[in-house]
Amino acid sequence: MQTRMEKFTILFPNAPAYRMKQMESSAFRPEWTSWNDASIFPKDMREALEKNIPWLSYKKTQILESKSRDSYKALLKLLDGDMIETVLMANTKGLWTICVSSQVGCPMGCLFCATGKMGLKRNLSSDEIIDQYRFWAIFLQEKKLEGAITNIVVMGMGEPLLNYKNVKEAMSSILHNTEIGQTHISISTIGVPAALEMILEDKHWPNILIAISLHSADGAIRKKIIPSSSDDSLEQIAQWSKKYIKKFGNRSHFLMYEYIMLKGINDSIADAKKLVKFVTTTGNIKVNLIPYNRTGSEFESSSDETIDAFFQYLKKHRVMVTVRKSLGNDISAACGQLATKK
Repeated sequence: MQTRMEKFTILFPNAPAYRMKQMESSAFRPEWTSWNDASIFPKDMREALEKNIPWLSYKKTQILESKSRDSYKALLKLLDGDMIETVLMANTKGLWTICVSSQVGCPMGCLFCATGKMGLKRNLSSDEIIDQYRFWAIFLQEKKLEGAITNIVVMGMGEPLLNYKNVKEAMSSILHNTEIGQTHISISTIGVPAALEMILEDKHWPNILIAISLHSADGAIRKKIIPSSSDDSLEQIAQWSKKYIKKFGNRSHFLMYEYIMLKGINDSIADAKKLVKFVTTTGNIKVNLIPYNRTGSEFESSSDETIDAFFQYLKKHRVMVTVRKSLGNDISAACGQLATKK
């Protein structure tokens, strides 16, 4: 699938470099609704762009709004008919965070995740990832909602590191064309070894935050709930984490382990002890405890009391830990619930 930039270079093979930069930056002007509005280009170029390059990579949308009006979920129909979901959430600073997808479906098959039941259809292009940001920027403007998009989490449908090139290109473009900074973009991954190693060696990696979906420091339990993980996945994650922190780690650029709280599966104090031991061997790690959101699986969420006890144990043993606030449950927009259902 050709990107807008690739189509542009074919359409205008002799265009100077500044025109290519203008073409890329045009996508981040929410007040423009078509190439005809892109007044930075002469009329003949606008006409050619309008005729040959779609302004957006989606053509139909359906939006759900939570009762509390602090989160919205959009079903986007892409130009080829495939569908993805993306979420807009109010954050603690009164501004907005968006959750974007990187694939149509997901091949990883995590048992607690609705997307994992879909299987994988295809990777998203860099344009289709960027246009989820564009969709919400347009939405905020049209609805006259206060505040800007300040954070992006690549935690929607798909395993981002299995779409390494397109995710990298999309995030690099967003960093270059918006006010969003590197430490305000997070990518969630179960840990794809080859891609993780690429990050360490890639001079052009945008150096955004990485969140490892750990979910257990017990290899057998992790394998049970994440069937696609390898038998030595924890050892690989520990070794990679040390290298990552050594290269990138500082006060503001930490590595995160995500830990979904599943009743009777991984939420005991014994599980907390294993997690503390695992974390203390890897370095500057922050643990984010995630209450399980119902996805039709056999799992149940840990009780608030159990989550608090787990949290307090980690905190007592000097582990940086937070508990994620779930938003959008009433519209199936919370963590793990994206599955393009009507």
